[in-house]
Amino acid sequence: MRKYEIMFIVRPTLSEEEIKSVADSFKKTLETNGSKVTSTDEWGKKALAYDMKKGSEVYKSGYYFVYEVEANDDKAIKEFDRLARISADIIRSLVIRKED
Repeated sequence: MRKYEIMFIVRPTLSEEEIKSVADSFKKTLETNGSKVTSTDEWGKKALAYDMKKGSEVYKSGYYFVYEVEANDDKAIKEFDRLARISADIIRSLVIRKED
């Protein structure tokens, strides 16, 4: 099994319920595509190192989430990455393959 660490930042203009819903939907995307989320870590709202622009909005902070994931192939990771890039609710995401 390959191990991955996924970090993503949710835009701060959402309500608490919407932020939780976004995080849960991306976790479900990973699980339905054949991976196992071994741990989730919510860092909460943090100031960004620099302003990030997504669409017409500029963000100075965001809600950080980190998932540890195990997968046999990269199908789930590719789907997560695809959806994170087109989602208006995700400011940034980063996927790192961890050494075995």
